[in-house]
Amino acid sequence: MAAYAALVSLMHIIHDIESHHSPPISLDKQQLQSLTENVIFLQEFLEGCKSPVSDGDEAHPLEMRIADAAYAAEDAIESHIVSKIQLEMRVTDTTYAAEDAIESHIVGKIQLSRSRKTIFSRFFNCFRDPKNVSSNRDEQMKLFQDVQNVIEEMDEIKRVTMEINTEKVRSFVSASVSSSTGNNSCGVVVWSEDVLLGILERLVADNPDRQVIPITGMGGIGKTTLAKTLYSKPIIKERFDIYAWATISQQYATREILCQLVSQATNKTKQQLSERSEDEVGLELYQYLSGRRFLIVMDDMWSIDAWDTIQRYFPNNENCSRVLVTTRLSQLSSQLNNNYSLQMGFLDEDRSWNLFSKIVFGVGSCPRELEKIGRKIVENCRGLPLSIVVVGGILKTMEHTPGYWESIRKNLSSVVNLDNDKHCLKLLKMSYNHLPIYLKPCFLYMGVFEEDDSVRVLTLVKLWVSEGFLKPMNNKSLETIAKEFLKDLVDRNLILVDQLGSTGNIKRVKIHDLLRDLCLKEGKRDGFYHVIGQPSPRGIYSQRRIVIPRNTSKKKVVDEMQYMSHARSIICEYGKVPRCPNYGLLRTIHAYKFRAFEDESYVNSLVSGYVNLRHLAVEVDSMSSIFSSFHRLWNLHTLIVSCPYKSTSSTAPTEIWKMPQLRHIKMAEGRLRFPDPSTDAATMQNLVVLEGAHNFKCDEEVVKRLPNIEKLGIQYSGTEGINHDGDYYLSNIKCLCKLESLSIYCEYDFRGNASLHKLTIPQTLKSLTLVMKGDFEWEGMLEKIGALPLLQKFKLSFGCFGRGKWEMVEGQFPCLKYLLLYSCPSLERWTAEASSVVLPRLEKLYLYYLEELKEIPSQIGDIPTLQKIWLFNCSVSAAMCVKEIVEEQVELQGEDLSFHVQVRLPRMNEAVQSLAGPNFEVC
Repeated sequence: MAAYAALVSLMHIIHDIESHHSPPISLDKQQLQSLTENVIFLQEFLEGCKSPVSDGDEAHPLEMRIADAAYAAEDAIESHIVSKIQLEMRVTDTTYAAEDAIESHIVGKIQLSRSRKTIFSRFFNCFRDPKNVSSNRDEQMKLFQDVQNVIEEMDEIKRVTMEINTEKVRSFVSASVSSSTGNNSCGVVVWSEDVLLGILERLVADNPDRQVIPITGMGGIGKTTLAKTLYSKPIIKERFDIYAWATISQQYATREILCQLVSQATNKTKQQLSERSEDEVGLELYQYLSGRRFLIVMDDMWSIDAWDTIQRYFPNNENCSRVLVTTRLSQLSSQLNNNYSLQMGFLDEDRSWNLFSKIVFGVGSCPRELEKIGRKIVENCRGLPLSIVVVGGILKTMEHTPGYWESIRKNLSSVVNLDNDKHCLKLLKMSYNHLPIYLKPCFLYMGVFEEDDSVRVLTLVKLWVSEGFLKPMNNKSLETIAKEFLKDLVDRNLILVDQLGSTGNIKRVKIHDLLRDLCLKEGKRDGFYHVIGQPSPRGIYSQRRIVIPRNTSKKKVVDEMQYMSHARSIICEYGKVPRCPNYGLLRTIHAYKFRAFEDESYVNSLVSGYVNLRHLAVEVDSMSSIFSSFHRLWNLHTLIVSCPYKSTSSTAPTEIWKMPQLRHIKMAEGRLRFPDPSTDAATMQNLVVLEGAHNFKCDEEVVKRLPNIEKLGIQYSGTEGINHDGDYYLSNIKCLCKLESLSIYCEYDFRGNASLHKLTIPQTLKSLTLVMKGDFEWEGMLEKIGALPLLQKFKLSFGCFGRGKWEMVEGQFPCLKYLLLYSCPSLERWTAEASSVVLPRLEKLYLYYLEELKEIPSQIGDIPTLQKIWLFNCSVSAAMCVKEIVEEQVELQGEDLSFHVQVRLPRMNEAVQSLAGPNFEVC
């Protein structure tokens, strides 16, 4: 896996140099062609192969040889880039020093002293010293030779791979098909009776069609155990004429599966079927099932291809036959049955404890002196049945004393992973081994985050992009590819959705502890990243990615990092990254979740010293420290800076308009002024996100340079705009033809309302946030906003409703899913035309601090997609109005409404409190 990630990363570096508007170096064209051909060949080789030692504790030697060759190429190219830029910086510094000396001498303020002569001498020596004159030539020759060495090594690797018998390289796992269902290892029910009865009812229902019933969930969640329990029920034996079970492995063999099913259905032996072809066996199965009511269980299915290949031998007899399928892939379950699937979740605290107790003590009960420790052990298993079964099985055979149990509690992670993955991680690792190779780096990267971290999807996407292991495909942006890969991993139940966004998108994800253990183990084995303080089979000198865990001592960090001069990434979310003078090759510094960068010279060293950065995410005390050497960052993609203690804005250097490689700029709380672009400014083709722009002027020159911007966040404050209402050119926002998200925040002291009224929004917009502190009048603006055809999310805060009324008309906000109104003290009546359809796709309505609101459109209750209404510190009249909406819908639909109302008032009100009910919660 590390080899594949290294090859993709190398291709990104080559592409960045070749496509750069001002490339820092040039590569020999013949060498470049040879290197590219070798990299592509090795990528395709790895994509088509599975390591024969993927289940071992050491990486395959051939894969590590490929990785080392790719790393050597990266080192040669990037070292040359860094050396060249640093030399230019030294020459520039000396030039400035000489200019100072000359100008000081001319104005007569000082005499040209000996020290100044020394500066002159140093300046001119930059150009006439033979060492400096020849340095560029020597560096270029060294680069050529180093790249040539890599090409020769890759040629040799290529020869080796072509000699290898492909069948030996591929590690096919033969189909594991069982003629019996076996026994439940723990004999304990881990699901509710309702779940069991619900799926049992579907199995025996009178619907005549042949139905497929999927059971979905991550490895170890209990899918197979549930299927076995259902399969063994007496009612199943009575209901179906034929019942058979097959376990479908990752690399399935269709004929073997069909033979096993025929054998179970007809009692024929495998020997009797040995001479028949796949089609002959399939035909016999089809003929024997025809006219009979059957139940087929297909356990652990991994692909729709397996289903398509086998299901054609299952006739639709119109006699209530059923096929029960277990799978880890949510996407597969929806392909099998888009109306129903059972998604198995983690056990709650009580069921986890009951399962644990029955495994360890059988019909007995847990001794009182062990219960407290036992419950902590169960809590650490986090509701995963397989983990509980494994730990319980170990404790069952141990001496039942507090001392033994406490040792298990302290070492739970290692206990769960005992015996070379033969227990819990073996099943989880099957999911990893089955991943396409392009998904493996993305999955393993989840191990860099702290245990139980809820990771923002936007953060994860930016890091995946900056790390360079996403392979471009189908002309999609790398951000789009990253989101698709994340969705794929979620569908495979390897990454868990922790929080959805306001419009249903995935906002935050996390990973189960056992899967994180798997990530750390595989990451260490492959040398994908190194966690400070943990042993590494490859040593620490050659590590490329460094993870600094929370609470790691500064001494431990410094002691290890001083030897890692090849590092490209540092992930340190909970501490301060130490000064590292030998870290010029760094591409990623992600150190964002803390307030520690108060030393301006330290922050400046991060930027000026690390000219190879792609991703810089830090929190600082001063913006100026970021920009002193900003233009030297030849390949910066992402800049995320928070400056929470400073209310004043900073101005970016004009060079920011000459960095077209930038993709994402976010100045959280920092407020960054953008200078007017110069005449030689570049077109920022790659810039898709710009947040934190202060008093942003969207004139024609700016629009011309932001052709692909998708997300724009602007802050306005101060008195600018009083006399020149056109200064901000907000009518030009409509020319940003790819804009999907716009946020505008205006402070109380802003006096440019006339400019804001000229705001014109592009039809592409999907999310809009407007915060207008002061007396901004909404009426005319809301008509324009309501006409946006794609708008899904709208947040409106402060401002003024001059007539005290907002009247909606039919046809406005056709796609809006999320609406938030916040602190609009002048809004008294929110109405809609009689019998009109308003907000036809609204899902969530949030009303905050609308203390004068007396009326809400009754048509809101008719919205079929509505899920939630939330009133926080609004008027009693507004709460009463929403209650009327609920009562009207209860009369029409009954108590089981599709939406729920929550009301929180600024002070207790008995009249509203008395209205609480199943669909109307007062808190």
